[in-house]
Amino acid sequence: MERLRLRYSDALKSLMTLEEILREPFSIIVRDATIQRFEYTFEALWKFLKEYLKEKEGIISNSPKACFKETFSSGFLTDEETVGCLEMTDRRNDTSHTYKEEVAQIIYSKIRGYYNLMKNLLEQFGDKIE
Repeated sequence: MERLRLRYSDALKSLMTLEEILREPFSIIVRDATIQRFEYTFEALWKFLKEYLKEKEGIISNSPKACFKETFSSGFLTDEETVGCLEMTDRRNDTSHTYKEEVAQIIYSKIRGYYNLMKNLLEQFGDKIE
């Protein structure tokens, strides 16, 4: 249970840093920092979900997409949110190509929506972790 709390805390802290950078006015440096924060927030989120599914549901999921699909099956995501999470996973995978200006802009333009999706998802677990 301690590991689950730690994963949840990591995800929340990461999300706060993403929220912080989203308040900054646009610049190339802010864009790149936002993408970096999106990357590690995404990682913290899916690793929390992986741990939650294992400890609370007895489900083993070893990839982000599998975790989001199982999270949907467990009732924490709607169909639309699940599609958003699967798309978010694809955009996370694209972050290694942000040296291409058009890829960086596409990812950056979607991060605010991904932030809201991750925030809403994490909020559902608050009372289940404590």
